[in-house]
Amino acid sequence: MITTAPHRSPGPNPFLRSRAGCRPRRLLRLLLASGIAASALSAVPPQAQAQSQAQAQAQTPGAVRGTGQLMDAPASANGAGASADDGKSDGKSDGKDGADNVLTVAVSQSVDSLSPFLAQRLVSTSVHRLVYEYLTNYDPKDARPVPGLATAWSPSPDKLTWTYTIRKDSTWSDGRPATAEDAAWTFNKMMKDPNAATANGSFTANFAEVTAPDPGTLVIRLKKPQATMTALDVPIVPKHIWEKVGDFSTFNNDTRFPIVGNGPFVLTDYKVDRYIRLRPNKDFWRGAPKFDELVFRYYKDGDAAVAALRKGEVSFVPNLTPAQAASLKNAENIKVNDAPGRRFFALATNPGARAKNGGRFGSGHPALLDPVVRKALFHAVDRRTIVDKVFQGHAVEGEGYIPPRFAQYFWKPDAAQRIAHDPAKAAALLDEAGYRRNGSGKRLGKDGRPLDFRILCHATDPHDKAVGKYLQEWWGDLGIGLKVDCLDNVSDPWLKGDYDLAFDGWSVNPDPDFVLSIHTCSALPATPADTGATDNFICDERFDRLYAQQAVEYDAAKRGDLVRQMQSRLYDTGFMNVMVYPNALEAYRTDQIKSITTMPEAAGNLYGQDGYWSWWSAEPAAAGRASSGGGGSSATVAIGIGISVVLVIAVGVLTSRRRRATADDRE
Repeated sequence: MITTAPHRSPGPNPFLRSRAGCRPRRLLRLLLASGIAASALSAVPPQAQAQSQAQAQAQTPGAVRGTGQLMDAPASANGAGASADDGKSDGKSDGKDGADNVLTVAVSQSVDSLSPFLAQRLVSTSVHRLVYEYLTNYDPKDARPVPGLATAWSPSPDKLTWTYTIRKDSTWSDGRPATAEDAAWTFNKMMKDPNAATANGSFTANFAEVTAPDPGTLVIRLKKPQATMTALDVPIVPKHIWEKVGDFSTFNNDTRFPIVGNGPFVLTDYKVDRYIRLRPNKDFWRGAPKFDELVFRYYKDGDAAVAALRKGEVSFVPNLTPAQAASLKNAENIKVNDAPGRRFFALATNPGARAKNGGRFGSGHPALLDPVVRKALFHAVDRRTIVDKVFQGHAVEGEGYIPPRFAQYFWKPDAAQRIAHDPAKAAALLDEAGYRRNGSGKRLGKDGRPLDFRILCHATDPHDKAVGKYLQEWWGDLGIGLKVDCLDNVSDPWLKGDYDLAFDGWSVNPDPDFVLSIHTCSALPATPADTGATDNFICDERFDRLYAQQAVEYDAAKRGDLVRQMQSRLYDTGFMNVMVYPNALEAYRTDQIKSITTMPEAAGNLYGQDGYWSWWSAEPAAAGRASSGGGGSSATVAIGIGISVVLVIAVGVLTSRRRRATADDRE
């Protein structure tokens, strides 16, 4: 949520969570799927002391301006909202927002890590997009690649060597220049240190060598062609800061502020499950944002966040329920944005948690290893009811892994393949497979015991709870019991494989490589004691072969076909059952935010974008109260200038980029 409340301290707000998929790469990652606090992530090694001192040096806030479509809002009252503190711990304010124009965004998802090498949750990766530059960015209008830290890029004829021209006008917030050496160091660290590859290692797994022959040139040599070279979703960090870090598995970058970065904002303060504070980076090459400060504040539940929006204590609230959105529809000075989302909402089934070394672990129900049982369960799921009753029409029925917003990759099963809603067929399948009812109507497993399953549910997600009740009814009609385990922290049991089913979901980026990679065998943990990048412990040889093929396919049409085949295979395995694609439901105050950029330009979302456009472009509604520094040029102009220097690549390299998965939160 964005709050443009002038001055005033919107105290810490517990969290309004953004659901994130649970893809463990490590304990921090799977924290994605839950609302767990980040306090356990604060272990800082001695080596970090040098970094903290460097980070504490001058980091002048800069500003950012947005590109893409601006949502113009009528400016009314000056939007000076006092900010009450709905802090998670005690509900008391622990600080004042000292700037004149503060844009406050209400959030619920806990930060898993402020280290870009570890973070996977949407709230964390969204912050990193504001703090660090990536080599390329996405055009908010159509998701084409546009300049980031790199101003131009080109492949060799064999597509095994990529050369990037690094801009000369990017500086770290401590005053040092950002160069190709920083990018080379970032990638090399990920290539050599498995802990540094936790969050984004899939992007560098195919890298053979990365060098910086001079400050303005980055050269990446590949083992084989890679279709994501204009979509490397990796924050570039300052070498002179991060080379002092010892253990990348424990360093969370959350104890000393401000944090050195080169993005549109500088992260100045953070309190676990209370707030994240950022100031504009006045030296940001695109120009400065118009707000004096950007604050993400935590709210325990969505209703508290909506109440704060009504009172003007926050400017923006994401992840609204249909009921909340309806209640705000005609509210004065509030605009509701209802747009096709980039997430899916699914049922994940435990396929039997295992590690790369063959070790098995967890307590998944053995009956769910039978494809007949999985198919029967999904035949009993009524997607239409979920869309109409749970999401009240603010979603569309889903089956494929990638939402229809990404038309190039969208897939639907044909009639013969589709697992349609058919309770009678579900019961018949179970009967034929030998899962008979006993005298009391309970369905029995092959061991003679009643079939009773568990499903992990996010305690802060009303959709999980509502769908859970429907599943209890639908599966109960089959004679199958279901316990809905709604937890604040679903990460721990998920990482341990201690679940039968789970509510799952990811934010999908224009390039789907990342959300596909988390279902490959290489994403499994090395041993049962480790954690991997896997979402749901899926390991399927056919899926892996298709993944390898799409990763090297530069022809957009051919790659799209391979990605659709992957979704078809994932659908047939029955371990990932997508139910719906939820809309992005969010609202903001028009008397605090004059204009803001959506992504995509036509019917796009504001929160959780593939870029920094919304917060960078946001303009205060009250004339004369905006920060005077920076003079960010119009987004379209800034982006257009950048595009003009990008080398046109005839090979048709895909312009999309991956994730935030998210899990959507998950990224």
